[in-house]
Amino acid sequence: MRHPRIIMASIGLAAVAAVGGVTAASATGSPASGAPPAAPAPVAAAGAGGAATVHTAQATVGGRTQAILVNAHGLPLYYYRPDTATRSLVSGGLARLWPPVTSAAPTAAPGVGGKLAVVRDTHGDQVAYNGHLLYTFTADHAGQVTGQGFQNFFVATVGLTTAAKSSGTGTTVPAVPAGGYGY
Repeated sequence: MRHPRIIMASIGLAAVAAVGGVTAASATGSPASGAPPAAPAPVAAAGAGGAATVHTAQATVGGRTQAILVNAHGLPLYYYRPDTATRSLVSGGLARLWPPVTSAAPTAAPGVGGKLAVVRDTHGDQVAYNGHLLYTFTADHAGQVTGQGFQNFFVATVGLTTAAKSSGTGTTVPAVPAGGYGY
């Protein structure tokens, strides 16, 4: 059985395609209305040009409780598996659904560990954690992890490494569930 959110996404995509809009890989319907989500601007946790602060929180991901990275508003942070350490491959409608985290001076709250950096790319000053460019998901709310494994995005966990990302193994990169979505 298909997940209700996926069914709604298909309906939303059909409506957008009928009017001429985004590509299939870049839109998801809103569960309430079936319309694609609004196009948010890139997210800077402390406001435009401010310092994004990355925090940690406990969340259930793939049936396991893990320490994940969140922004100042408690929204989970994700990385896009096809990205490189220096180049974002997220653009257009995909970037509207998965806004990049941008900041000129990111800071790590206690417990984050790892290395925060700024990568200058098409999104401006995008925040990276241990070589992974970071994004939020427009369907999330504080305390939720709803985008795990969706469209090749995975929640950023404390200690995420480049080796774990490329191999798809290890405890820091959860596997995609058999259904393809980590809900």
